[in-house]
Amino acid sequence: MLVVHVHVHVTPDDVDAFLAESRRNAEASLQEPGVRRFDLLQDESDPAYVVLTEVYVDQAAADAHKRTPHYARWRDAVAGMMAQPRASTRFTAVFPAEDGW
Repeated sequence: MLVVHVHVHVTPDDVDAFLAESRRNAEASLQEPGVRRFDLLQDESDPAYVVLTEVYVDQAAADAHKRTPHYARWRDAVAGMMAQPRASTRFTAVFPAEDGW
């Protein structure tokens, strides 16, 4: 399993719009066959700091996600809402195992 944490610093005036677009993307992403989780997390002490936690069965599923219309919509809609470029960190799931997601 591939787990990706996407770290986003949103401009303060755009937080609500960013969360709305990200929620729309997350809900659609969960319908993809290779997506196991798609979480949208907001820092309690800094509401403009958001982390997306994405869990894919493999790299091919992550690649397929990037080709979906809902991802393209999200990417384009939020591009101007970020205070700095987003960054991601990739992980291999150790626990739970594949059948645990």
